[in-house]
Amino acid sequence: MDTLTRMRAFLDVVEAEGFSAAARKIGRSKALLSKYVRELEDELGALLLNRTTRQFSLTEAGHTYFKRATEIIQEIDNLSESVRDSAGDVRGRIKLTAPRTFSDAPIGQSLIDFAKEHPDIVLDIHLDDRFVDLVEEGFDVAIRITRLEDSSMIARRLAPFSLKICGSPDLIERVGRPEKPQDLSKLPCLVDTNGRWLSNWPFMRASGEMFSVPVSGPIEVNSPLTTRAAAISGLGFAPLPDFIAAPALASGELETLLDDWTPRGGGIFAVYPHRRYLPAKIRVFVDYLAQWFKQHVS
Repeated sequence: MDTLTRMRAFLDVVEAEGFSAAARKIGRSKALLSKYVRELEDELGALLLNRTTRQFSLTEAGHTYFKRATEIIQEIDNLSESVRDSAGDVRGRIKLTAPRTFSDAPIGQSLIDFAKEHPDIVLDIHLDDRFVDLVEEGFDVAIRITRLEDSSMIARRLAPFSLKICGSPDLIERVGRPEKPQDLSKLPCLVDTNGRWLSNWPFMRASGEMFSVPVSGPIEVNSPLTTRAAAISGLGFAPLPDFIAAPALASGELETLLDDWTPRGGGIFAVYPHRRYLPAKIRVFVDYLAQWFKQHVS
């Protein structure tokens, strides 16, 4: 039995968070996976997993080995795929992480459309609002809605986005229209806890100087869709990404305010690690998203 097979077995067990789950996922017996991991530990002369009856945890050596083994396996797989790609064989699995905001919004349709057009590529989509470490957690691509600052990754800008301060006509009639950002501190506001600024909303003076305004209100929630629904109901003013606000703005359910004070937005990016051999499936996926956004997002 070669080291590569044992290494893959170890990664499968860790990623599935257990021998039984890994066995079900890859179609091998739990006993065989346990044997492979035990042989790998014997070969290395180090314990990689602390095992108990119901669970296991990585040892310090296990953490180190998992990180490097993930990188090595990815390089091997990418090299193999690059050779197959040269023969026009674009297939396989793409492990993708994206924020729930992306998937829940209409732009999440881009992933569905890609899957329909590329049936030989499996999209393994993980929706998570936390900042995922692509290399350490073994992801191929991340969709990020942000002002991108991480230069250690390759990023392709798919579309711009900006934040809009929104309110319903009913709310504006009841409490008045804020004329300057500071007015919001005395008015009901809705806090999307996914946002970087939470209850201190950012604004920009004409000079370009940034400042923040503390706000409060009846709802704090980690969902821009719920925030939008609450804003439409007149519960408070809300900062919404433009692609989330767009349907309600078009219908007249919401209006934008303080546009001259709203800071410049960021972008929607496809991000992937630096790799020596970039699989064609990743290039095809990112190219598809870029074209989809060009057609569907102004």
